[in-house]
Amino acid sequence: MSECFALTGARIFDGDDWHDNAALVVQDGLVEAIVATGAVPSGVERIETGGGMLAPGFVDLQVNGGGGVMLNDHPDVASIETICRAHAPFGTTALLPTLITDTPAITAAAVAAGAEAARQKVPGFLGLHLEGPHLSIARKGAHDPALIRPMLDADQAMLIAARKTLPVLLTTVAPESVEPARVSALVEAGIGVSLGHSDTGYAKARGFADAGATMVTHLFNAMSQIGNREPGLVGAAIGTGTLFAGIIADGIHVDPATIAIALRAKQGPAKIFLVTDAMATIGTDMTSFTLNGRAVYRRDGSLRLADGTLAGADLDMIAAVRFVHRVVGLDLSEALRMASLYPAQAVGQSHRLGRFANGTAADIVALSDELDVKGVWIEGKRVFEVGVAKGA
Repeated sequence: MSECFALTGARIFDGDDWHDNAALVVQDGLVEAIVATGAVPSGVERIETGGGMLAPGFVDLQVNGGGGVMLNDHPDVASIETICRAHAPFGTTALLPTLITDTPAITAAAVAAGAEAARQKVPGFLGLHLEGPHLSIARKGAHDPALIRPMLDADQAMLIAARKTLPVLLTTVAPESVEPARVSALVEAGIGVSLGHSDTGYAKARGFADAGATMVTHLFNAMSQIGNREPGLVGAAIGTGTLFAGIIADGIHVDPATIAIALRAKQGPAKIFLVTDAMATIGTDMTSFTLNGRAVYRRDGSLRLADGTLAGADLDMIAAVRFVHRVVGLDLSEALRMASLYPAQAVGQSHRLGRFANGTAADIVALSDELDVKGVWIEGKRVFEVGVAKGA
């Protein structure tokens, strides 16, 4: 394929609007322009997509594993490559491999692997998400309570040093285990701070947003809920305009009616966006795997520990898009934004991800009218093409 090409034959969604009878022109891994089909410059290779639609590639900020690999079990570059490669057929072109609560040694290995993956420019690697260990045991979910602990000076220093080696660093913390001043210091160093796995109240959560936290991790799951006298972390996430929130849209973690209510109520400009919270199962037929030494079982569309606790999700991004569009009832444009533009905005990457404009990354997903993935490009390089990629 030449360094300059034009994708033709599909409707184009640029992150804001739809373009008919148009072509997406790509030059040296970047979007050059959207032009009328008849206005493609001479000499530019034309690639016929065969109908359907082109949309900005999906951005997933919470990916624990894929392709049979968990980052916690194998915190190395090969695992990061495997995870990114496993999610590409489902439209994800940028993701944050996510390390859940683990030992300092495993965390250090994951950070070193992320730094090397960034240096090697692993396709699809956006940075790291460290989910824990500074969480609340009361809302631990599938995290090992023996490894949960408060943030100390050394932990703060490690995160700040790690940010210097990574393009994006996101960490999930609970207000019970981290002081607001530490959040401010992390944010000042360029680290994204998300609130999650917490039983905190509304007022305290709002205080952490004032300290610089900008996200909430997997809304409704592993957190204090909205009550008549205490709105909890859920209420803070929905009612605070500066807080983005990820949501697992599989119909198991959150009821579709609850998702719809939250979307109608969410105060902006920050938005609710899709995450998969995916585990090793994505792209495989495996029926079980281990997480911090504990068995996780894949049954009936969910992943659970032996005691029934949900342990991540058996979900890919195109399946999440289909769910919020077909089941929750969102307009397709908004469903696509929840998978691309809004997560890109949440981590300060919307200048290059989540939309098509001159100079943005040529991260592209080609979809059929039935919302099956037909092709995927990362920085202008085709990384997937089979007529259809079936989701989870």
